[in-house]
Amino acid sequence: MMATDLVAEAQGGADDPRTLHQQVLARLRQSILLGRIEPGQALTIRGLAADLGVSAMPVREALRQLVAERALELMDNRRVRIPPMTIERFDDLIAARVVLEAEAAARAMPYVTEGLIARLEAEDAVINAAEAARDYDSWIGANFSFHAMLYGAAGQSAFLPLIESLWLQIGPFLRRAMRTLAGHYTVDRHSEALAALRRRDTMALRIAIEADIRDGIAHIGSTLIRSDMLGKVPEGNMA
Repeated sequence: MMATDLVAEAQGGADDPRTLHQQVLARLRQSILLGRIEPGQALTIRGLAADLGVSAMPVREALRQLVAERALELMDNRRVRIPPMTIERFDDLIAARVVLEAEAAARAMPYVTEGLIARLEAEDAVINAAEAARDYDSWIGANFSFHAMLYGAAGQSAFLPLIESLWLQIGPFLRRAMRTLAGHYTVDRHSEALAALRRRDTMALRIAIEADIRDGIAHIGSTLIRSDMLGKVPEGNMA
């Protein structure tokens, strides 16, 4: 989506700064979630406003909110950046994802329908195709949609904003890990989750969701962080 598209979307409420702020925030959240902004990359209000074709005010408000969510961090020179990843922070994010997402999946089970399962199957097919094509935008976006669709089965869920905040903090690092490491995800845990949903087996669903997190991003992430600490990238470099 171009900056002109962003402005066009706000037509009918372009004079309302809250409407434009919401559009800017959505664009920045998507860029962070999909990992389009590199960890450690510094951002300025002026630069982002120019890229988006908007004034500084909605950008400033969006950045303030993203800093509060810990998706960005404020630097001494008033710039912001994606926080660099450490093994301690990474382990915390993974542990938080496991706890929240396993519980959110279990709570969604009473609201699961055949129609929802069919939509999840279609989203999983998109994920598999994107992974094969190394289409990182589609892979990360469809992966998030799969999880959010499941957790939101009951409608509004108090878990979803918390889970999205964790995904925002890990998204840029996830993209870098996917781009760097080959052969990172050999077991399709989504298939196991779908099988559990068909059986209405809540415990199996919890196990599948936890395994999806730990066998996927947790494995490739810890491998990449440790290789960075040793000053080398493992064999299988995709960059």
